[in-house]
Amino acid sequence: MFFPPEPTFDHATPSRTAVLLVNLGTPTAPTAPAVRRYLREFLSDRRVVEIPRALWWLILYGLVLPLRPAKSAAKYASIWTPEGSPLMVHSKAQALLLRGYLGERGLDVDVHLAMRYGEPSIAQAMAAMRAAGTQRVLVLPLYPQYSATTTATVFDAVAAQLARTRNVPELRWVRNFHDAPGYINALKASVLAHWKKFGHLRDRGAKLVMSFHGVPRRVLDLGDPYHCECHKTARLLREVLDLSPDEVVVTFQSRFGRARWLEPYTAPTLHALARAGLKEVDVITPGFVADCLETLEEIGMECRDDFLAAGGRAFHRLPCLNDSPAFIHGLVDLVQAHMAGWPVERAQREQRLQEAQATKIRAQALEIGAHAPTTAPS
Repeated sequence: MFFPPEPTFDHATPSRTAVLLVNLGTPTAPTAPAVRRYLREFLSDRRVVEIPRALWWLILYGLVLPLRPAKSAAKYASIWTPEGSPLMVHSKAQALLLRGYLGERGLDVDVHLAMRYGEPSIAQAMAAMRAAGTQRVLVLPLYPQYSATTTATVFDAVAAQLARTRNVPELRWVRNFHDAPGYINALKASVLAHWKKFGHLRDRGAKLVMSFHGVPRRVLDLGDPYHCECHKTARLLREVLDLSPDEVVVTFQSRFGRARWLEPYTAPTLHALARAGLKEVDVITPGFVADCLETLEEIGMECRDDFLAAGGRAFHRLPCLNDSPAFIHGLVDLVQAHMAGWPVERAQREQRLQEAQATKIRAQALEIGAHAPTTAPS
């Protein structure tokens, strides 16, 4: 195997510590070719689709990629912003604010954003860290609930890059944060802000629907903890909101294909609630930390229209956590806890910089001394 050379090393330059912030990804444009490229990479991941390769290639290249991109591109176009993909816009803001909030706490930590599929890629982000002299990396996938179909794919991509790296950095990993106090409190703040504007759901006779992204039921049967972690998030959020179990409904959205997925499904559940006489719902998507196609179009448009057509009167989609201060502070708490023991305080870095500079000056002095005349001129 060929291992490329590392960047030129300078003893006077202190090593860096960085957070690798990773979200799922997005097409670069709301067009069929861009969506096709994105779907090809995403749906080629063995962890995402666990069926025999030969069969899946027939389905992927014979049906999915020829037919799905145009339809998906139209959906992306309905949510696209002048700044680009909402997921990318919010992810960039999260990375920027995380770096700033860490600095406010006196932590000198770089933050690099990557997408698991698409760009900026994990390979690009890790190359930038290598060029910056990063020797300590905390990988933070932006998936609160762990699943092999999401979180583990980030590990695969990072490991693949390290397998081709000569000077491997020290690595730490955030496996999940489905029950982290900062995350739960950020969700609570989002719901309370909504209720402050529209009134408590109890006063409106409404229910709180918590919709998580779905995965095939087979994943749960094989031991994936995602389903359990979603329900734990839902329970913790319900408890901090002081809601009873019958005031909350947990569902799973974004079903793909004909196989059985985690149930109950979001869209049919909302339809059934409206047909049963429920007039108002608040819908939150705790598994998504940034608004994207699944929250803005699937929930905010498709599910909304279906609920209202089935007899509902008011449908409220709560925004994702995005760049809310409560969520960014929660991420800082998470990063700080996982970086315990690493030399990331700014004062420590300045001390190391001074020591490195002193070492360099001493080496230069010794070099000059070694070439200086040893006797005085006559």
